[in-house]
Amino acid sequence: MVGDIQYLRNIGISAHIDSGKTTLTERILYYTKRISAVHEVKGKDGVGAKMDSMELEKERGITISSAATYCEWKGHKINIIDTPGHVDFTIEVERALRVLDSSILVLCAVGGVQSQSITVDRQMNRYKVPRVAFINKCDRAGADPYRVVGQLRERLNHNAVLMQIPIGLERDFSGVIDLVSMKAIYFEGPFGEDIKEGDIPSHLLDEATLKREELLDAASMFSDALMEAILDGSVREELIHKAIRKGTISRQLTPVFIGSAYKNIGVQPVLDAVTNYLPSPAEVESSAMDMDQEEKEVLLSSNPDDPLVSLAFKLEVTPYGQLTYLRIYQGSIAKGDGLINTRTRKKIKVGRLIRMHADEMEDIPRAGAGDIVALFGVDCFSGDTFTDGRLNYTMTSIFIPEPVISLTVLPKDNKSDTNMAKALNRFIREDPTFQSQVDKESSQTIISGMGELHLEIYVERMKREFGAEVDTGIPQVAYREAISRRAEFNYIHKKQTGGAGQYGRVAGFMEPSQEGVYEFISNVKGGVIPTEFIPAVDKGFQSCLKKGLLIGFPVLGLRITVNDGQHHAVDSSDRAFIQAAIGAFKKAYLKAKPVILEPIMKVSVECPSEFQGNVMSSINQRRGLIMSSAEDGMFTTVEAEVPLAEMFGYATTLRSLTQGKAEFTMEFSRYSKVPESVEEELKERYKEKSKRGKG
Repeated sequence: MVGDIQYLRNIGISAHIDSGKTTLTERILYYTKRISAVHEVKGKDGVGAKMDSMELEKERGITISSAATYCEWKGHKINIIDTPGHVDFTIEVERALRVLDSSILVLCAVGGVQSQSITVDRQMNRYKVPRVAFINKCDRAGADPYRVVGQLRERLNHNAVLMQIPIGLERDFSGVIDLVSMKAIYFEGPFGEDIKEGDIPSHLLDEATLKREELLDAASMFSDALMEAILDGSVREELIHKAIRKGTISRQLTPVFIGSAYKNIGVQPVLDAVTNYLPSPAEVESSAMDMDQEEKEVLLSSNPDDPLVSLAFKLEVTPYGQLTYLRIYQGSIAKGDGLINTRTRKKIKVGRLIRMHADEMEDIPRAGAGDIVALFGVDCFSGDTFTDGRLNYTMTSIFIPEPVISLTVLPKDNKSDTNMAKALNRFIREDPTFQSQVDKESSQTIISGMGELHLEIYVERMKREFGAEVDTGIPQVAYREAISRRAEFNYIHKKQTGGAGQYGRVAGFMEPSQEGVYEFISNVKGGVIPTEFIPAVDKGFQSCLKKGLLIGFPVLGLRITVNDGQHHAVDSSDRAFIQAAIGAFKKAYLKAKPVILEPIMKVSVECPSEFQGNVMSSINQRRGLIMSSAEDGMFTTVEAEVPLAEMFGYATTLRSLTQGKAEFTMEFSRYSKVPESVEEELKERYKEKSKRGKG
């Protein structure tokens, strides 16, 4: 029975940072008998949660890399991926959602729908992931699950429906009332493993009846049979389950469960909801692109006997070699099979097929459609597609945002230099949002990523996992350059050395492109530049985009039109036309009035309402623009747009302004022109740096 795809679930646990999702995963593993003891996050007992296997994760009490595990519950096999809630680790969330079929959205009963819940929800919508919601921490002071359901409806536009109501709240939270069976459920025993059902306490009966009516009203929209049964007064539980399942899978209904993972209340009903309401891989539409038919989209079947299509969605380098996480969409993989990487066309042999349980591994002989497995020793990148060679399909890739912040890293000695190189090589393969390069002028190594915390974690990992002691420079913002008006060029590249020389003339104009991307248009008539040299002209211009002439940052949004030129029967070559294009760019670029663009971040600050004034003025001081501020109970959420350059060290400032009671998240929004005073300062700094480089 367990081998049947109908009894398989691939779920993620996604939420705002600190909503308790790792604690929830820990309880799920305990109740499904995957672990025999429960440990807490932040490793107070010296062990730490099972899913946070990285030392850093245990210390900071946060999840950095998504961990995969699987468990069984009532005859169903569940693959779980625990994802980070912090925006800096957004790629981990993207990767997980790309391969999941459904998710548990965890919300805090006190904090409710927070800024990052909105980000996570948007990511789930991008990948069309159905979900159930779990309102955690109902035992905390200030817990109000009804308020959170309201926020789910208003802020996230969910058709949120309560499946349970609480018995008591805060300190008195002792159990839940199941609105389907109309029974009170209590969780007894040291870790809440003994479930006791009883009658609904009399003082809650009216409320339970009212909420059940709301539930039936919402569910009946997805089932005519349930609608008729309500009118007849003959409602059966299975009819309710069927209707809710249909609404959930179509993403038109979000069943809401409540509890406290830490206090062991309400976790088992969430597991029941996963098996009852969330889809199996066979019920989710997956598609690939057929490379033999001009990337035509094709639907994949979940049949294990069909030709194989699978996606490598995450890489990890372990002491035993690279570990590649694969989601099998169609077909199956057995030990000893030959696979083909669609991107490189390289063939590999499956040596070991593994099922992961956080940092422990279990060898398996075979896996079929819907499964999430890992392979050892496979040389590939995140996002590669593997087939058995019978099809030339590729899966659509994962959305990867551009890095917005850089740091220089300097090894303290030769041994650290070697170890740092090893560490960087590994991190780049693992995380597409982390990049590293060597600055040609200063010969310094520069690392780039999604935020201060992102880079801080990698620097810390270099020290711990690779023994690379490094010093870091001041953070550097990823500025961009762009031209602001049209400028013409007409440039001749002429070089005479003994024998054949170099000759090429290119003429035309450059102008800003609306789309913010590079475009090259050839309007050359009459063969004045032979067709075979046109790609060289394009290549020459493209080589200039990497480094603008204002402050040496990449150029965005440039459209080049070449409409005239000249060649020489003997002296013209690709090289000559590349040089002619480079010369033309240098001539025209400054005439096109280039400007400097800076990354603008979407910043969301949550703080107790009494500190709202302090927070707003701190944003204004940082050239920020406040977009909105919403008060919800005792908390205020301030949404703003602030230049990244002004956000360094903001965490410390915010802590001191709010007695450590506020938190903020930020993510990249767009590029915008810098004020003139900042532009002058950046140009001066670039001049100084160039002088030092030459000196």
